[in-house]
Formats: sequence, structure tokens, C-alpha cells
Amino acid sequence: MTETHDTAAGAGAGADLTGHAGELAVAVARAHGVETMFTLSGAHVFPMYDGAVKADPPMRLLDVRHEQTAAFAAEATGKLTRVPGLAVLTAGPGVTNGISAIAQAQFAGSPMVVVGGRAPQNRWGSGSLQELDQPPIVASVSKHAATIATAAEVLDGVDHAFRVARASHRGPVFVDVPMDEFFSSASGPVPTGGRVAGAEPDADAVAAVATLLAAATRPVLILGTDVWADHAEEAALRLVEGAGVPTITNGMGRGLVPGGHPLLVTKARSKALKEADLVVVVGTPLDFRLGYGVFGDPEHPARVVHVADSPGQVAAHATLAASVSGDLTRVLDSLLAALERGHRPDWAGWVGDLQDTVRAAVERDRALLTAEADPIHPARIYGELAPRLAEDAVVIGDGGDFVSFAGKFVEPKRPGGWLDPGPYGCLGAGLGAAIAARIARPSSQVVLLLGDGAAGFSLMDVDTLVRHDLPVVMVMGNNSAWGLEKGPMQMLYGYDVAADLAPRTRYDEVVRALGGAGETVTDPRQIGPALDRAFASGVPYLVNVITDVEAAYPRATFGI
Repeated sequence: MTETHDTAAGAGAGADLTGHAGELAVAVARAHGVETMFTLSGAHVFPMYDGAVKADPPMRLLDVRHEQTAAFAAEATGKLTRVPGLAVLTAGPGVTNGISAIAQAQFAGSPMVVVGGRAPQNRWGSGSLQELDQPPIVASVSKHAATIATAAEVLDGVDHAFRVARASHRGPVFVDVPMDEFFSSASGPVPTGGRVAGAEPDADAVAAVATLLAAATRPVLILGTDVWADHAEEAALRLVEGAGVPTITNGMGRGLVPGGHPLLVTKARSKALKEADLVVVVGTPLDFRLGYGVFGDPEHPARVVHVADSPGQVAAHATLAASVSGDLTRVLDSLLAALERGHRPDWAGWVGDLQDTVRAAVERDRALLTAEADPIHPARIYGELAPRLAEDAVVIGDGGDFVSFAGKFVEPKRPGGWLDPGPYGCLGAGLGAAIAARIARPSSQVVLLLGDGAAGFSLMDVDTLVRHDLPVVMVMGNNSAWGLEKGPMQMLYGYDVAADLAPRTRYDEVVRALGGAGETVTDPRQIGPALDRAFASGVPYLVNVITDVEAAYPRATFGI
């Protein structure tokens, strides 16, 4: 798997640079490891384009068809490379079109920097085109939002944006620059960029967690997105294997323990979390996805430990037996060292029980994964797709019910290969994420899982994939409905409204009209051959599978 390195290039980090504000901003971004600028053309940010074109070497410009896609691509770049992604959005509607992606980054802890255009300062208050004070709008869904008022402040202001974005807890930062100042010149030293070190964890807090873990008889470890984001994937696997603790993964934690590993018990999640006496949650919030931090049963609740990359991420709403924050590699390695120094617990019986449950779940799943049902059961798609995924595949989810099945049936073999919207639950992120993944991982399979509803948000950006020669395999579960809403509404009211889409729409023909390729599949036996054609095509290719709207994902929570 490739990864963007945190090395300065082009303008020469630390060297003095003279140029217009766009050139200065690009030089700072390059110093922080940025290789691609995601954007949609707008005059307010022309200096950024000029800076990218004239950089040595030039910075890649990736222009899209909707600003949301540029921002989602930057957000996904931050997730995949762990270097802040860069989106450059023109003033007014360009910025507001990107706000959902900024909010998703805030919820998911994705490092990204959004540079916005801004109406000229020398005309402010007179009603120039798209005059809008943007930072107050963005502030509530970002780590920091500010106007860089003059060209002379751009070097320090953009550097500050990147440093804040990549410091724990990571997230999005927004800055805008008035148009007249963007075209103005200034000079100064280019900042050096680079990673921001995590905090040293409190030794006593780590020791308290180790004591609880050593005393547990039925522990469960949960690993989430921030373990990957904090570069702690190797330490996480060392702890899992060194301690022999059964583990569940979520978000970008998926793949930290490879699919099929004997200590990965995600398929026994219900039993594990109901019967555990201690649950140690690392790098993910205790939100609706984890029952708000309540595990065990009412008569025998499990003790809960929360481990986070920064103090502000430790749950305040849950009853915790212990908590610790700081650099996650140091936390996890310190936990393992403490366990190795003390009495080594024997969890073999507990692990064996969970492994039996995993095996039973795999056997139950086989019937769905090979189902010959007509209409097609969505699980059959994953029965055909999973064996065709390479170990370094990047799998992206953009949808409701259809992508929920993916979470059940797709277990990545490596970390950093799974992208979903995270706790914000935003649709429309998929095309931007696919663009980012194809650039960040040029030799890997990139598979975008699309619900037919989600496709309506961004399918036009297949044009972007085609124009920039970015082949992606798109697999659609097309049940002609908003399935995530249709079933619950029927459950509540006995009927549904505003939940149906046009039946069997030929979205593959849309992709072909935009220069890609694709086909519609109605026979479950043809899913596999269609996927083979998609992977072999070398172009953006949509496999549009017509699925059974009645085959809803059996969920235990509706997120409230």
C-alpha cells in the first residue's frame, strides 16, 4: 500500500519565497505533504491554480463537477494518507456546497484543509459577487475557521491550518482569503511542515487500564478509526496478538486485525458485547454504533475503558472504569508491556467460545452469500465480490441498507482499506472518496459500493473519473427505494411515503453516457462474470445489480 510521505518539496521548505498569495499557499501545502488539490473552477481562487501550475514540480489539479465531491475527496485523502487533504472552493456557494464534507470530517476525525475564496476586502460591504462571511458558518463543524486577511499572513496562516488539522484529535480546518489579497504578493520563509507528535499518556492511567485488563475474565477490545489515523496500527496488532484478547473493529479500524484472524470476533459481536465483563474501546467514540458505551446485560454490566488520542475525545456521557488519552502507539505498547510484566491472564476459553460463534455465523451467512433468490438478495453480491477482492483493495461504502450488508460480509485484510461516512452518516461521499482512493493507491483495486439512492447525489462525477483517467469499479445494489427509511416507516405506520425511486433505473447507461462502462444484472449467476468484466475493463465501470427491496438489513439500532 502506498502512502503520501510527510516531506517538503517544490518551493523548498524553510527557504524564503516571494510570490502572490496563491503561490505561497501552495508552497505551504506542499511542505505538509499535499500532492493533489481538489477543486471546481472559480475566479476567487485562480491564484491557487496559478500557484499549483507554476510549482516545481507542479501540484496536481483535480477538478470535479460539484464542490461537495472536491471536499469529500480531500476528506478521504486525509483518511487514506493520514496527510491532510486539500480542497480549494470558490467563494459563497462553492464553500457552502462543501460544508457536508467538512462536517463529515469533523465527526470522523479526518485531517483536511479547505481554502475558500472570499469577496475582495476593498469592496467588502458594497455587495460584490458572492460576498459572504464564511468562517462563522463553517466554525461549528470544523476545528478552526478563520479569514487570512492579507497576503503577508498567508504563509503562517495556511501553515497553522495544516498543523491544527493534523494534530490530535484530527479534523477539518477552513480558511478563506479575500480575492484582492489572493492576487497580492508577499515574501517569507516556507514552513517546514511535518507530523504533529501525540501527547505522552499518563503512566498511572495506563497502569490502571492494564490492571483492569489483567483482572478480566471475558474482555473485549474494540479498535476504531483513530488507531489508524494515529499511525498505531502495528501497536494495535502487537497488543491483540501479544495479549490474546478477542477484538472487534469498526470504521477505519477494519483491517487492523486481518479478516479471518482467530482473534477477530466481529462476527460474534452481539455475544461478545453482551457477555463481556470488560470492554476496552480504543480510538472510536462511544456513540450509537457502540450502544452509547453500555455493554453486558442490565444485571451484570461490563466495565468500560475508553482510550482516545486526546482528552476531548474521552466520553463524558458514559460510566467509565478508567480512561487514558495520548499517542495511541505509546498507550497500546505500554498496556502490552504492563501485561507482560504481570500475571498473564488466560482467556483461551472465552476466545474459544467466541470463535465457535464466529464459525456458526460464517455457516449461517453462506446461505445468503450463495442465494439464488429472484429478485437478487443483496448478500449474494458480497458472496461474489469478497473472493475477488485483493488484499490491498480499497472498499468504499456510500449507501444505507446495501452498505450495511457490506459491513457484515466484507472483512479487509489490511488496515487503511475501508472507507465509510463514519458517524455523520452522510450520503454522496462515494465518488469523491473513489477519486481520492484511485490517486492515493494507484496500484490497488478501488471498489465503490453504491446504493441507488446515494448515487443520485454524485453520479455526475463519473465524468471526473473519465476525464482524469481514474478507473474505479462501482457496484450498485439497486432496490429502487430508500430502503433504510422504507422499512422503518412501514414498521411505525403500516405504510411508507417518499421512499420509492423509479424501478430498475439503468444507472449503468448514465455511466456509459459519461464515458465509462457498465451493465445491469438481474440474474444472481451473472454477478460474478459482471464483476470480472468490471475489474478487467480499466475504465470507470458500474455493475448495476437489481436487488430485492424486501431483503432489508436486520439492524439492532436506528442510530437514535
